[in-house]
Amino acid sequence: MSRGADALLLRQFLSFTAVGAVGTAAHYATLIVLVQLLHAHAVLASAAGFTVGALVNYSLNYRLTFRSTKLHHDSMPKFFLVAIIGLALNTGIMALLTEALVVHYLVAQVLATLTVLAWTFSANRLWTFR
Repeated sequence: MSRGADALLLRQFLSFTAVGAVGTAAHYATLIVLVQLLHAHAVLASAAGFTVGALVNYSLNYRLTFRSTKLHHDSMPKFFLVAIIGLALNTGIMALLTEALVVHYLVAQVLATLTVLAWTFSANRLWTFR
């Protein structure tokens, strides 16, 4: 990669993680409210939170991170396909860690979030908003 391409990749990744922090805050807020206040199952609450975060992330990544000029009917289905795969990864990791390994749900969610971050950034950069 050239220095210009490296700088663009770094800028996009930093923007993606900043935008992702907003989506992640929405995800975790939903998760915590559902588990702590409504006594929902942690895996299901995580899936609900993931969905809320994905909705927040799409609009911010479209406009800020990738500065996409694609029409929404082109980019949105791709984004949500990537998100559905991310949801499957998130839910699988949460189920494994919280149910099989009995890890606290917030620790499990942090590990799931880091794994899904790598997937979603790569897929959205290389496919959704390209």
